[in-house]
This record gives sequence, C-alpha cells and structure tokens, in this order.
Amino acid sequence: MKDPNPIDKLIDLMARLPGLGPRSARRAVLYLIRKRGQLLHPLAEAMAEVAATARECLNCGNVASADICPICTNDSRQNGILCVVEDVADLWAMERSGVFRGRYHVLGGTLSALDGIGPEELRIPRLKDRLSTERVTEVILALNATIDGQTTAHYIADQLEGRVELTSLAQGVPIGGELDYLDDGTITAALNARKRL
Repeated sequence: MKDPNPIDKLIDLMARLPGLGPRSARRAVLYLIRKRGQLLHPLAEAMAEVAATARECLNCGNVASADICPICTNDSRQNGILCVVEDVADLWAMERSGVFRGRYHVLGGTLSALDGIGPEELRIPRLKDRLSTERVTEVILALNATIDGQTTAHYIADQLEGRVELTSLAQGVPIGGELDYLDDGTITAALNARKRL
C-alpha cells in the first residue's frame, strides 16, 4: 500500500491538534495551501526549526531553544521568588499578564495516585534543590483549582514548610464575573477569601 496523499496526511496530523477536528483541519489546510507563500512555507520552516531546537529548560522546565530559558537567564527577574505551575501553558499564561517578575518552576503535571504519578515523576525534587541553590525566599503555588492541583499544592506545602514563605494565588470571583454564572466552588472560595474594605 502506497503512502497517503500528502494533503490528506497533513489534514490527519492537524486534526490531532487540541481544538481541531477533521473539519477544522481541512479548512485550515485549504487556507494554508491558498496562502502558500505567506503562511505555508514560513510555517513549515518555523515548525522544522522548533522541532530541531526546542527543549526543556534544565533549570525551570519551560520550553526554550537553549538549555536554559530566557526567563532563567534574565538578570532583571527577581531571584528570590519562585512561582510553581503545573505546566508550560500555565507559565505562558502568567507571562502574558506581565505582572509577575520572578522566576518559575514547572512541575510537569500534578500528583495523581490513579495515574501512578508521584513526586518523583514531577519536578518536585528539583524544586527542593532550587531552594538551596538559588536562595529562594518565597514560593507561590499557582496550581489549578482542581482536586489533583490542590493535592499537589498541599504536598509541596508540607515538603517546604519552614524552609521558605509559601503563598498561593487568590481564588474567587473573576474581574467582570457575574455571580449567576459562577459555579458553587468558585463562590465558596470567593466567600472564604473575602477581605475587609
């Protein structure tokens, strides 16, 4: 049996991407073919370059084109504060906000007994090493408000207790959020984290 048509192969590969199904992939491929010079060729070149150079930062776990990412090598970042996140997408979301000027630590997931993911499968041992080598004074636990995320946060807090100041992101009503559209857990967290005006 011969190889499938390259266009069908591209559609099949794109349909595997998060948020794209077969129909969306077909539309995207047709658009790329129509814009071959402006998009398809530059996209193919960029993908080949990323495939050849992308790697995990040896220090924090971010994705970069060097062994140590630009955030870790940036001298203007605050050295003493580490923001712990589950994955690189969370790091990128924090960076988009432009508010945090410290450094990060990507765990690579959360603890999950059902999936057989323990502390050794995550970057928790590396986090402990960084506390001593980087003179960290505060660890911000910016983990998702899921059961696994909260379990992981509690585990890390237990492991680091007494070694460093531990904080977490506030949880509750988002800016512009209406109470009628919020779930019970968000309303409970917002009520419990209320502050004096």
